[in-house]
Amino acid sequence: MGLFSRRKPAATDAPTDRAAREATLAHLKDFVATRVGVEAYVEPQTNSTPTTMMLVATDGEWTRRRVPDPKTAWELARDMGIPVYDVQRTGYPQRVRDWNSRQRLARKRKHA
Repeated sequence: MGLFSRRKPAATDAPTDRAAREATLAHLKDFVATRVGVEAYVEPQTNSTPTTMMLVATDGEWTRRRVPDPKTAWELARDMGIPVYDVQRTGYPQRVRDWNSRQRLARKRKHA
């Protein structure tokens, strides 16, 4: 079968919508429970990506997951008891860029 075949994945190839939702919720809740000072940043849908929610800890470590829509992201953040921001209004915190820079340096050192 070709690389770009039209074969659709079998039902057992991918998790169900419910399982995917549960996995996403578990990941986000675990991130909040195991990090300090987590804040949520809601990222709007674009032509190439769906609405996403980025969680950022005090040290700048972050994670990002798809969410159905901005309203759901805001509700989820409030349910988890964390501050939530619209990234189009606030931008990303500097600590995210600092974290990414530290991670790049660490990878360079590891491979050098």
